Amino acid sequence: MVMQPVLEIFSADDFALWPVGEHESHGYLVLDGELTPAQVGTAVMRIADCNDFEPEEGHGPCPTDPLGAFLRGLLTMTDLFAAGGFRVTDSVTGTVFVEPGCCNGLETWRDWLDVLDGTGCASFGHDPSSAAERVGDSVRLTLDAEAKDGSPVIELPVDRVRALVTGAQQDLRDFLGLAGTWAGRHLPTHGAAVTAALARALDLGPTP
Repeated sequence: MVMQPVLEIFSADDFALWPVGEHESHGYLVLDGELTPAQVGTAVMRIADCNDFEPEEGHGPCPTDPLGAFLRGLLTMTDLFAAGGFRVTDSVTGTVFVEPGCCNGLETWRDWLDVLDGTGCASFGHDPSSAAERVGDSVRLTLDAEAKDGSPVIELPVDRVRALVTGAQQDLRDFLGLAGTWAGRHLPTHGAAVTAALARALDLGPTP
């Protein structure tokens, strides 16, 4: 079983502010420490695009340059969004047991900690409506809790899920390290601010 942080990706045929990779729309990009520079550029582009709307008042006038205007939301918004989440897949059969659905974001990954030690349950968007629920010493994963004709379901020991979450969190941190280096090279005037914003968008503050 493998748990991976994935970012929902749209095609970026007309994007020209920095180099990005080629990806199909409505796919997922796994965020970890193995990405190429072009893939990191794609991820940064997508996270900035997720937050590309007018910030709240008090953040000053919108920059007139294309780069500053595109990054404005990412760099000034308090609450950031990164479409995606933690995907859980059987590495042998390829069966998916959790896939982040619409409106789910990577910034909510700590919901998995609530499953383990808090409320005991969490949902991860819709279409599909994936869910995780603690049942005694196990965690039940359901790909689509709203499916009328059944859905892939599996139960895993709590300790195994905890290890999977820890691994996925480390993948996010490894990605952030790559993104920090990338930002320093490709966005030198915004590098530190972009890196800090990405950390907030991925909720990578101090580990509880």
